[in-house]
Amino acid sequence: MGSPGTTDPASPPSAVADLLGSPYAGYVYSYPHKTAYRPLDPEPALSQVWRGRDLSALFLYLHIPFCEMRCGFCNLFTRTGAPQELVGRYLDALERQARAVREAIPDARFAIAAVGGGTPTYLDAPELERLFDIATEVMGADLGAIATSVETSPATATPERLKVLAARGTTRVSIGVQSFDDAEARAVGRPQRRADVEAALTAIRDAALPILNIDLIYGIDGQTRADWLASIDAALAWEPEELYLYPLYVRPLTGLGRRAVTRADWDTDRLALYRAGRDRLREAGYEQVSMRMFRRADAPTYAGGAVGGESGYRCQRDGMIGLGCGARSYTSDLHYSFEYAVGIGEVRAIIDDYVTLDQEAFTRARVGYRLDAGERRRRYLLTSLLQADGLAAADYRAAFGTDAAADFAAELARPARAGLLTVSETGVRLTEEGLAWSDAIGPALFSPETAALMHGYRPR
Repeated sequence: MGSPGTTDPASPPSAVADLLGSPYAGYVYSYPHKTAYRPLDPEPALSQVWRGRDLSALFLYLHIPFCEMRCGFCNLFTRTGAPQELVGRYLDALERQARAVREAIPDARFAIAAVGGGTPTYLDAPELERLFDIATEVMGADLGAIATSVETSPATATPERLKVLAARGTTRVSIGVQSFDDAEARAVGRPQRRADVEAALTAIRDAALPILNIDLIYGIDGQTRADWLASIDAALAWEPEELYLYPLYVRPLTGLGRRAVTRADWDTDRLALYRAGRDRLREAGYEQVSMRMFRRADAPTYAGGAVGGESGYRCQRDGMIGLGCGARSYTSDLHYSFEYAVGIGEVRAIIDDYVTLDQEAFTRARVGYRLDAGERRRRYLLTSLLQADGLAAADYRAAFGTDAAADFAAELARPARAGLLTVSETGVRLTEEGLAWSDAIGPALFSPETAALMHGYRPR
């Protein structure tokens, strides 16, 4: 059942479907996506890229592109089965990159940090220690004083690794469980046992890390409403401070993408499962932060769970420095990274190139996207609107001197007429139905130029 005063249709409303098509056009976790990046010519020096910027509250991101297995739905930049020798060479290169970045941006100060992947805890305990040393001793991040998040998996969340995370100041650990049902896990190419999941969660709770996040996936072939709620209830038994509910996507060059057939009723099923999961979490005392994210009402927010939270960092205002060949960095007008790929062979080639680079090679931005004034406004709109709190008109006006409702009047009018968002003097905000359609509203707001670049990207 839907919440009082909301719609809970059995199928996508025809008016909304006619307007936006599928509710699952794409997950907008950044704008622009790296498929819009192109080689930079000339390649700007990092010292120039960051000159004159506010460096007082940056995001430090470290990327580890290794996993013990590749899930059938995964399109992340990662490789499996990396030998220890390659991991060591990767950390060597990461340290060279960190030294180059620190020399180019010596005044950088960090308000928040995250280690992602891949699976960072693919590294063993000594390797994790070295990774944290790079962050603290080379980059100067005080991880004990700022919000620090680390991703893990059921197979790698061991007591030895978690002990390192706790000792080095990690405030949040996020574990990709996806499903507590063994058959569902196998259906998405993730051969895991529930007993191993429970053992990993026990180890995380024993490590006494302040925030536990559990990722779950809905829309798995054969998954019923009862199955989905059973996984949510199994997760709730651990009283996680955060839960992310992800719709299953079938993307090119993934395991599922090579063999899956999309069902005609898949959108209807995923919307129904989303609503069921949302309502169950609300009943359990969780607040909805975005379409995907739910936070326990009494949970701390300092681990980056909220936009800003207690860290003082806001992605709409502050920059990010990424280390690793799958990481992106951004200032207000330049986003940059390395080459992007999903295919196994292409990913391995990029990693193999990365580990051979000398320190000088890391002093310039190689691949990226330059944001003009219009794109900076659009990015602010997207990163704010897709949060449950929406875009605050006063904040947007302070940043740009104009009104978002006027700047994007044409783009906002159609979803507003469909009941997906509201525009008022205080700002722009998605309705409850709009949150359900976040993955359609986000892509619909891309600029034609960015959309064309993404469409022109050749999957590799």
